[in-house]
Amino acid sequence: MYADDIQFTRTEILLAKHLFRHYRERYNARQLARQLSLNHAHAGKLCAALAGKGLLKRERIGNAIYYTFDYADELAIGFMKYLLSLERKGFPKWLSVLAYNLDEMSEHIELGLVFGSAIRKKAFNDIDVLLVYEKRVKEDVKKIQVSIRRAGLVGSPIRYVEISGKDIATNKDEEAFYAMLSENLIFHNPGYYVDVIRCLASNGTWDGASRTGTACGRPVRTGIRRSGI
Repeated sequence: MYADDIQFTRTEILLAKHLFRHYRERYNARQLARQLSLNHAHAGKLCAALAGKGLLKRERIGNAIYYTFDYADELAIGFMKYLLSLERKGFPKWLSVLAYNLDEMSEHIELGLVFGSAIRKKAFNDIDVLLVYEKRVKEDVKKIQVSIRRAGLVGSPIRYVEISGKDIATNKDEEAFYAMLSENLIFHNPGYYVDVIRCLASNGTWDGASRTGTACGRPVRTGIRRSGI
């Protein structure tokens, strides 16, 4: 990424965030256009522009050019942290009360995000929330969850998925866990999220605090704990 290429359109930002979050995938312009409801030619032009600005890497396979986020570029990573730091202010209106209540957990959790159908449409049955925190603060987090439920300000049931930082590496190959990490809205600590995605994209082992660069462990199904208070 280069200092003289600092202007980005909304659609370029949409593309960059999508490619960053989907760290397992590589896309050509036609695939991105279909997933994001864009014109194919326009998507190709924007991807080329983002590659020129240092955010994306491109690889030609046959007659198609495929794009991935450039996780090795420090400026690109810093820019993504800035973009995702703005998500909390841009939550959909139907999730604004939820986000306000979840903010109470900020001093106890490492990462908080909302995933599932609630981030895409007003009509949903429940709200899925991923919390990453350490065991020592479990009781504090539980008290806040109970307080949110008793207050009755959030109209739909909240389903919490609760893990520790070290559980991320052991669950990284689970399809359900990948879906949580690739389609979400972040309400707490986007910097932690970016570091996690960067680590997983490079097949590193996330130890809960840093990127070590070693191979990730095998998935362990028991690492994820679900609750629905």
